[in-house]
Amino acid sequence: MCPCCPQAVTALFCLLARSGFSKASVAGALMFFPPEPSLYTFKRYDSDGNPIDDDDDESVPDETDDKKTKNKNKNSNKSKSYDLCDNNDAVDNSGNDVNVSTDLGNLEEAEFQSTRTGKKPDAHKKSSIKNSSSKNSANGPVAAASNSSDIGDNSDYGQYYEEDHIQDMNLAERAAQLRKRGLVRNKKDARDAKRGVTYKFIPDARLMAPPAFTGTIDAIKIGPDSKTDTYVAAVVYRLRSARQSDTTKTLIYSHGNATDIGAMNFMQAVLAKGLHANVIMYDYSGYGASGGEPMEANTYRDIKLVYDFVRNHMVRDRDESKIVLYGQSVGSGPSCYLCAKKPNVGGLVLHSPFMSGMRVLTPSRLLGCLDVFPNIDRIKDVECPVMIIHGELDEEVPITHGRALHDAVPKDLRRAPWWVPGRGHNDLTDGRANLIEYVERLSRFMEGLN
Repeated sequence: MCPCCPQAVTALFCLLARSGFSKASVAGALMFFPPEPSLYTFKRYDSDGNPIDDDDDESVPDETDDKKTKNKNKNSNKSKSYDLCDNNDAVDNSGNDVNVSTDLGNLEEAEFQSTRTGKKPDAHKKSSIKNSSSKNSANGPVAAASNSSDIGDNSDYGQYYEEDHIQDMNLAERAAQLRKRGLVRNKKDARDAKRGVTYKFIPDARLMAPPAFTGTIDAIKIGPDSKTDTYVAAVVYRLRSARQSDTTKTLIYSHGNATDIGAMNFMQAVLAKGLHANVIMYDYSGYGASGGEPMEANTYRDIKLVYDFVRNHMVRDRDESKIVLYGQSVGSGPSCYLCAKKPNVGGLVLHSPFMSGMRVLTPSRLLGCLDVFPNIDRIKDVECPVMIIHGELDEEVPITHGRALHDAVPKDLRRAPWWVPGRGHNDLTDGRANLIEYVERLSRFMEGLN
């Protein structure tokens, strides 16, 4: 639905009025569509390692319980370390940790279903989702369930369909619902932090299993943000200390719109193995297990929290040149924002990026006052090498956006882009050959940063 059509204009003005004419609320409603339901869970454990049943969750601990919890946390924090330089707890059960071309042999016969962000698949796509042995939704490969009735006709494994929901819920109602849910999550996360709760990452059972990884995988909550009290959910793939060197990089991956860290788990494992790097993926405020509300300003706070965590715990000597920012689609917004403010960051990769949010919805500047993520302006201020990846057949964010951003990068910082022939917005890495080429090109970029 074009934001210039009468139905959209009416919805926009309704949202503007009900939000007190807040640009942030309007932009958030237009830009962010968290998967419903999310494609993973964070299983919770108390400070003694016992699982916590979400249905029988305790009330806020009293003062006595808080004191006991704080004492337990002191001990647990000493034993739990996210310092990758001391990561000796992983067992190396494979002699080949980074050979993606051979390790991903199981993908040779796999078919992937890619859906455009926020759009409902047509009938033949629905049928293929039910009948194929493995599919992809919202950038994450999904294995078909044994019984298609378990999924349902209107399910795309968590994909959020903008047009369907606009019919049932106006933008203002949706924004209010997301805001309320975010506040509930913030309170729960604050209580968990006091109780010393830890987490285990459990991806949706329908997702294709990622390739074996010989390091460690941690589920964490980073925060709280000093202004919003939000905790950000993240998954950390950490290399074994024996496999790290002084040149080992840590990739901060900001994913696309209608997806989450559950759907992206397969790609996270591929990147960690193929690039021989530590990889952290996180969910924006209002997505998955993260608290808060999905808004442009909150994505900036989210990536700042993650960046500070990485600098303090995941790179040696807090060397920011060992940090590489990776932004896919809407993730290009927070990535460009932070990169323009961090002169010492090692590199920036933009995957299907846009010049700005409103330029994706309409070339008209009539709604320029509502624009978000002005990447085309910020990219000029980066001080690190930049690689851009874009599909030549991208209909959601045309390749003209990627080319314009590439041209706007300072000449001495431009690196060879990858204009992917025959591919669109969500299918750049679909298929074994494309996936291998993707990893090889990224590897060359990463090696050039040294």
